[in-house]
Amino acid sequence: MVENRIVSAVKQDGDHRIDTSLRPKTLSHYVGQQALKDNLEISIKAAQHRGEPLDHVLLYGPPGLGKTTLANILATEMGVRMGSSD
Repeated sequence: MVENRIVSAVKQDGDHRIDTSLRPKTLSHYVGQQALKDNLEISIKAAQHRGEPLDHVLLYGPPGLGKTTLANILATEMGVRMGSSD
């Protein structure tokens, strides 16, 4: 018997909301990588103090390390929205 399943590579309405609802929103809620968090916090505070955007930040590595989560946190901490490619 064949199951009636909806499987698609196309993003469905609500997918983004579900994905990000469980992610930490601020550096204080991000668990782990304390040295990285400390460096990012200094960079964020310095940029805010100067009234300038944050300098370029390169996040790299294999899937599952928290790159997208950190990118969202950086946007939130700087008070901007992160763009979407879809």
